[in-house]
Amino acid sequence: MWMFPIAIACGNTFVLKPSERDPSASILLAEMLKEAGLPDGVFNVVQGDKVAVDAILAHPTIQAVSFVGSTPIAEYVYREGTNHGKRVQALGGAKNHMLIMPDADLDQAADALVGAAYGSAGERCMAISVAVTVGNATADNLLSKLEQRIEKLQISDGMKEGAELGPLVTKPHLEKVKSYIQHGKQEGAQLVIDGRETAIPKGEGFFLGACLFDHVKPDMKIYREEIFGPVLGVVRVNNFETALEMINDHEYGNGTSIFTRDGDTARDFVHRVQVGMVGVNVPIPVPMAFHSFGGWKRSLFGDHSIYGPEGVRFYTRLKTVTSRWPTGIRTGVDTSMPTLG
Repeated sequence: MWMFPIAIACGNTFVLKPSERDPSASILLAEMLKEAGLPDGVFNVVQGDKVAVDAILAHPTIQAVSFVGSTPIAEYVYREGTNHGKRVQALGGAKNHMLIMPDADLDQAADALVGAAYGSAGERCMAISVAVTVGNATADNLLSKLEQRIEKLQISDGMKEGAELGPLVTKPHLEKVKSYIQHGKQEGAQLVIDGRETAIPKGEGFFLGACLFDHVKPDMKIYREEIFGPVLGVVRVNNFETALEMINDHEYGNGTSIFTRDGDTARDFVHRVQVGMVGVNVPIPVPMAFHSFGGWKRSLFGDHSIYGPEGVRFYTRLKTVTSRWPTGIRTGVDTSMPTLG
């Protein structure tokens, strides 16, 4: 829904190819749009997997392609779409950092971090999956507050009232996230809270409790790669400059946040961080709908972000018209460049 409303408002028809793991919502959207009076053929739904994707990327009448997914697939969509002469915006993976300074309100930061890391079971591109703490005292105090909050999270069917952490999307994905947890332990990170122990018993869904790692290092797999699950890693650094360099060195540049009471530190961070969406004391730096959404580096392929002004630019094309109506005043051959004079 970040895409088709703007595309249609700009005068285009739209083909939605949802994930094959989650086909139902697309049909409901199509039915509601038809009921609202949208003419047939304006909003279209195509189900399928890579075969359907490749057909869209190669189809001669499709002029532009929008995509959100993992970085390898985003890169593939961008490459194949542009090879067929299409305009492409392809949003990829993320490894969003939250920088917590020693002067931050740690209760506020802990509340924000638990919500941002474990909401939607961590299955959203704007999830905060790395907490970078300046100073050991900051890390120790923050971890204590995180543990208190994580213990109170309600794990249950997302349709039930009070549910705060629901299941992962599929069993294979659950096993993949669990493999990251095991890998983190093997690499030397300290597993402070093991969500495998607090999950709902097997046979009742693909549940995994909130997981919390401490002493995560930048060379670890759980730091480098997007896990897309309820796994938060705490990285300890000595100063602001080290933290900023670490965030800028990561291959993903989707979203980041800083928690601090100091305006000068926040301004410096906002100016120098190489990330597309930045929050100051905001846990999930998703801009308002009238701004554009998009990361940097390997989190976005293409020159256009989605929705907002960038979305309008993507779903429209500039046409420049130069005209003059004959008046009988101008006659004869003029070999100079034409002007409107």
